[in-house]
Amino acid sequence: MIRLDLPERIVTSRLILCRLRYEDAEEIFYTYASKPDVTKYMSWPTHQSVEDTRAFLRYAVSGWYEGIDYSFSIRLRASNKLIGSFGVVNEDGRLQFGYIFSPQYWNQGYATEVCREMMPRLRAQPGVFRIGTYVDTENGASLQVLRNAGLTEEGILRQWMRFPNQGNHPKDCVAFVFAPTGSADRGANTADSIASSQ
Repeated sequence: MIRLDLPERIVTSRLILCRLRYEDAEEIFYTYASKPDVTKYMSWPTHQSVEDTRAFLRYAVSGWYEGIDYSFSIRLRASNKLIGSFGVVNEDGRLQFGYIFSPQYWNQGYATEVCREMMPRLRAQPGVFRIGTYVDTENGASLQVLRNAGLTEEGILRQWMRFPNQGNHPKDCVAFVFAPTGSADRGANTADSIASSQ
């Protein structure tokens, strides 16, 4: 099993990413996890109570130690206010990533900033051979974030994902991969390489 050697705290120009903790539960619930407009494109149901968030955190904390899930809170450097989170699922060197932000902080470049920081860090990890995500074709904001962050579109996956907060109907998704120029990853089989963005 390939494990990632990621620091528990990462600082960008405006943000601080910290490994998720049990103590983050209420902030996460009220900042984004309980908001239907925010969770619309997520692969998990909108949280109905703080206990839902605590259950997720139990998974996230154990996942970090098991080397299968590396989830970070995203906070403003200036105030330490929680504004979102970023997560990476590790499937033995094939990585899936995703992010979510409070609507108060949409359209300010924070998601792009996080992705630009994390993609090279993930690529530098020994044994990592694939970094990907997929996005609902109707999620224009995330499509733009991923393009701005330097990811490559590999194509549309028809009726690929059921999103629980959109009636659980199969939706078309766009597959993205982080493949720097000259990478041997280009041209790999899309169906084998995409990963959930949520």
